[in-house]
Amino acid sequence: MRQEHGQSPDEIFDIVDEHDTVIGAMPRSEIHRQQLKHRAIHIFWLSSDGKLALQRRSYAKDNSPGLLSSSCAGHVDSGETYIIAAVRELNEELGVEVSSDQLSEIDYAPSHLHLGQEFVRSYLLQGDFAFNLHRPEVDSIAWRTPAELRHWVEAQPELFASAFIHLLARPNITKALGLG
Repeated sequence: MRQEHGQSPDEIFDIVDEHDTVIGAMPRSEIHRQQLKHRAIHIFWLSSDGKLALQRRSYAKDNSPGLLSSSCAGHVDSGETYIIAAVRELNEELGVEVSSDQLSEIDYAPSHLHLGQEFVRSYLLQGDFAFNLHRPEVDSIAWRTPAELRHWVEAQPELFASAFIHLLARPNITKALGLG
């Protein structure tokens, strides 16, 4: 469901333990306030010309407003699988409709402070798709080659969400983007 704001504090997410096993559920606002472990997805979208879609997060977001991040990112709703969340988030944020078999899982990151206590599964989407940004969540999209992105992050890390920088340094993601 599309929100008119950057996020809804009433969304319900699963709480997970250190092994990513569901142990309960709570509203988003409480999970974030208490810094409980939960689940999220990130999608790295490479166009046919080898450019990566970078999302400038909406200025209405409660986390990293206005910063650049992966092509698409979002929480896994209570009872939802990672892959279903990835398909849903792509549609909600970018208006891109894909099936789960069009996404390749490239990394599974354990919960970490730089990830907001989230376990994160990252996916690669390749190809050209029409998109329609959902402005309450996404301000804009910038396209860069992975090499250009690497230099940009090194030169101006303050422009990027810390979770994105953390994920971008992970070997599986580096390799999937052709930077390894």
